[in-house]
Amino acid sequence: MIVIKEEVWNEVPLLRVEQAGTEDQKLPVFTYFHGFTSAREHNLPMAYMLAEKGYRVLLPEAMHHGIREDADSSSKRQMEFFAIVKENLYDLERIYQYATVNGFIQDNRFAIGGTSMGGITTCAALTQYDWVNAGMVMMGSPKIAAFARGMVEAVKQSGVQMNISDDDLDQLYAQLETIDLSLHPETIGSRPLFFWHGDQDPVVPYKHSRSFYDVLEQRAKSPEQFTYVSEAGTGHKVSRKAMLAGTAWLETVL
Repeated sequence: MIVIKEEVWNEVPLLRVEQAGTEDQKLPVFTYFHGFTSAREHNLPMAYMLAEKGYRVLLPEAMHHGIREDADSSSKRQMEFFAIVKENLYDLERIYQYATVNGFIQDNRFAIGGTSMGGITTCAALTQYDWVNAGMVMMGSPKIAAFARGMVEAVKQSGVQMNISDDDLDQLYAQLETIDLSLHPETIGSRPLFFWHGDQDPVVPYKHSRSFYDVLEQRAKSPEQFTYVSEAGTGHKVSRKAMLAGTAWLETVL
């Protein structure tokens, strides 16, 4: 039986998913971040699959999402996408600290993943935290600065007035470049990294992850270090094929 618990770890609300009877045991831990406008419970199918395999799966709630929403969250989300990603990074550190202090991690086996915005968070986290063992990126971009520029350009072309100056945009891009995995691929080291992406994704460009993977192949520490799964004709939605592929991959690296 799989047990799902609502908990708060260092002020981060999350769902804890694991096999019944293992609550007090050390297990390999996998933290998975949801996408933009989604919520933690939307990733329960993936969590269930992994919990069946013996993992302790943590599903944190992002700022301005799910139970962290308030009356102004809808408007705030639209303006604070990258602030939410940065908050996710802070939340991840707090989750790891809580898990470490409470003895929840087996042999330092701690990996992360995420969908869309959560996948972007995953890539950014690899530039910051060497205690992350592996990363699973579901239709996310490792090029967060380029992704930001693309979003801004799309807004400008739509004719919508942006309430942000060019100087502030340049400052934002500079900040994002410090956590941009494509600009700091050396931070990956020997850690395994998995990508899944539909080649017709209209939201997060498929070419961001695909072109980065092509570069990574040239610097891989081993042939198995990097995995890329494409799905032809698929848009911005994680498929069952993606979840099965991600689950199988995690079993080999964590």
